[in-house]
Amino acid sequence: MATSYDYAPLFRSSVGFDRVFNLLESAQRARSISDWPPYDIVKTGDDSYRISIAVAGFAQDDLDITFQSNLLTVTGKKQEAAAEAYLHRGIAGRPFEHRFELADHVRVNGADLKNGLLSVDLVREVPGEMKPRKIDIETAPTLEPSASPAQIEAQNAA
Repeated sequence: MATSYDYAPLFRSSVGFDRVFNLLESAQRARSISDWPPYDIVKTGDDSYRISIAVAGFAQDDLDITFQSNLLTVTGKKQEAAAEAYLHRGIAGRPFEHRFELADHVRVNGADLKNGLLSVDLVREVPGEMKPRKIDIETAPTLEPSASPAQIEAQNAA
């Protein structure tokens, strides 16, 4: 049973979050039916992350990692081996594709395949102009009062 959420109340009280709401709606709509192969997403530091995907049986040449405009795609397609007479085949070798939406300023730092785990390291690098900065509050110069108040002299009426 799919549950849908109405984000309209959030639109009324926020400005500039259109992309976030669109991501939530598309993630809800395009939820992958198969989560194979299993994967973990780990926060390894304040601004660093790691995605680990269990790719047992896949060689480095069978895997492809692409990153384009905030979308990280990991695909695997096993090369067809010579026909063997399996008595039992429990290690899945079917093709897969995982897509990960990355936040702005998150880039791929590297990838590693070790012991059947594909690890993709990510880092968030916020540009200097986008980091918080202190704004000085300026005061308007005040007018200095003169030594004696200005008076209007009245002429005697004739």
